[in-house]
Amino acid sequence: MLSRPPVASAVARLMQVGTVAAGRRLNRRMHARLPEFTARTEDLLIPTSVGDARTTVYRATGTDGTGAAPADAAPARADGTASTGLPPVHVNLHGGGFVMATTELDDPLCRALAVQTGAVVLNVDYVVAPQHRFPVAIHQMHEVLRWVAENGPAHGWDGSRLTVGGQSAGGSLAAGAARLAFEQGSGGTSRPTIALQVLHYPAVDLSIDPQLKRSPLAKPLLRPWMREVFDHSYIPDRSVSADRLASPAGAADTVDLTGIAPAVVIAAEYDVLRAEAKRYADRLEAVGALAEYREIAGADHGYDGFDDDAARSSYAFIAEQLRRAVGTV
Repeated sequence: MLSRPPVASAVARLMQVGTVAAGRRLNRRMHARLPEFTARTEDLLIPTSVGDARTTVYRATGTDGTGAAPADAAPARADGTASTGLPPVHVNLHGGGFVMATTELDDPLCRALAVQTGAVVLNVDYVVAPQHRFPVAIHQMHEVLRWVAENGPAHGWDGSRLTVGGQSAGGSLAAGAARLAFEQGSGGTSRPTIALQVLHYPAVDLSIDPQLKRSPLAKPLLRPWMREVFDHSYIPDRSVSADRLASPAGAADTVDLTGIAPAVVIAAEYDVLRAEAKRYADRLEAVGALAEYREIAGADHGYDGFDDDAARSSYAFIAEQLRRAVGTV
């Protein structure tokens, strides 16, 4: 039943209502996590062709005790050109199966990255399905990246030191937006230059039947029924599911990706999405675009949402990779 798009869409809408109902309590819990990372926030509306993308801007208010230099103290970029004196900027895309607007779940991550990198972190509330189906959110995120790259000085960041990352569905959108930037080529006037894409337990092969994605766990976080709802709400026409923006780890996408933005890929050992994350990492490695692949032992999908120690470890790793990508270490 859930493989029928009207049914999947109806369930997705119910899940959205449930997310809103539980939102206030869940948001308080997320904001209380990792209290050592403090950041000031402000709201920002980023114009896109499907309406303004509501965004929370994070700027560090202190240090994390590691002794890392703030990003805006770097005298030059990694390529040797002069620094603008402004901090780099990282765009974060939350998870939620392409259907749930769960930006607040990433509050601990955004605070941690802002503090540990010195970057301005933008947590973007993108459009979701079934109200906006594939590939609307990917194109919206590409527009967001272009706007962020072009409007840095007015908002206090260096748009030429731009990174993007996401968790789960957000990882899929980050990969898709990076693919669009790659396809525009170096001569494209509207191409944002991405220093690094961070794909955290990403969904990068929607061409595979959700029922065929397995985990060693008896009850993994992403149950088969959930994946049916997410996939069929997002892409009701399954003939489209092999599209390169939805399934860059799929067998149908064989384009040479030489020159795409480098990527960090993080997978969880027991996640049903682990195999596709590894396939995509291998594909990127083959063209010299894999900065690092890391697999979290003994972890399932979304592990960082409830395991603070694991979250701290992964976020420190991500922060280190971001600093390297923008030339601040």
